[in-house]
Amino acid sequence: MKLVIDLRMINVSGIGTYLKNIIPLIVERYNDIEVLGNAKELQSFAWAKDLKIIEFNEKIYSIKEQFEFPKVIPTCDIFWCPHFNVPLLPIKAKKIITTIYDVNHLSGINKSSFLKEQYAKVLYKNATKKSDTIITISEFSKAEIIKYTHVNSNKIQLIYCGVNQENFSKQNIEVEQLQLPKKYILYVGNVKPHKNLITLLKAYSILSNEFKNQYKIVIVGKKEGFITKENEIFEFIDQNNLKENIFFTGYIQDNQVPNVYKKASLFVFPSMYEGFGLPILEAMCCNIPVISSDAASLKEVGGDAVEYFSPLDYKQLATKIQIVLQNPTLQNQLISKGKLQIEKFSWQTAIVKHIAVFDIFLL
Repeated sequence: MKLVIDLRMINVSGIGTYLKNIIPLIVERYNDIEVLGNAKELQSFAWAKDLKIIEFNEKIYSIKEQFEFPKVIPTCDIFWCPHFNVPLLPIKAKKIITTIYDVNHLSGINKSSFLKEQYAKVLYKNATKKSDTIITISEFSKAEIIKYTHVNSNKIQLIYCGVNQENFSKQNIEVEQLQLPKKYILYVGNVKPHKNLITLLKAYSILSNEFKNQYKIVIVGKKEGFITKENEIFEFIDQNNLKENIFFTGYIQDNQVPNVYKKASLFVFPSMYEGFGLPILEAMCCNIPVISSDAASLKEVGGDAVEYFSPLDYKQLATKIQIVLQNPTLQNQLISKGKLQIEKFSWQTAIVKHIAVFDIFLL
């Protein structure tokens, strides 16, 4: 019984984290697996050494990938598409399983061109129609998928993501070369509009100069990727004289990220739309107090271990930042609750549930 998996997104932020944690034991479980992707990239992973890799490097969401899918996907029992770009044309797969993390392209949270919006609608509709099973990662996302695509709820399997506690608890590569500030508030993520970084910057800007001198902001991610409509982020930093207070790390390796968390005084996650919100759990693993917006799935993930704010209320966020950083007792309470919260999210549990989905069709 053959399983074929599209692994072109193995190194793409959140989706890559999901795949890197799920795939190794999936590969161990099933004998006949073929994967689509870049052979050189995939062969850097130990679990890929005995896999048959079908070289496939077409761009995700591209028209060309859609024309090439039927040519490169071999006859198989299951094709697992870990994103909503399910083949539009017929393929030689008996069953299709798709992972859909969220439907932000349908929700209107991020404005894009008319053509991109229409293409996204086509892909989502195709994915929900052709998939025999849809895996999603939160109750929020399940509800959103049903709301925007009207798919039968029985088709959707909810499987929460996990968090790799071992990776975040062990000593990782030091990051002194980044010259991190002595004390800082941490943000991890890209700056697509729904990530709402601008609200964090607005909140920070109204804090006292004394406070800003004590705590800087560290933003993890490629600085070149921090471009929003009319360069809103950089314009705000310039107009509010925050250049000396905002530190962009640029790209850093995965094994350096835990130490950036560990050295932080506070983690803030201001996102307005998330299918899950894994950085909240990563911060908890590193014993860092967390403030998050109360939007989308974030309360589902953070539970009672997080201080929440309304996502567009930057004044409320500023108050929360001051309260947490000036109250060691509250910090310790959040950290203690965080240790309990992360126990609810295990990659091992997620893998077992994925295998149960595949076994329905493979055994």
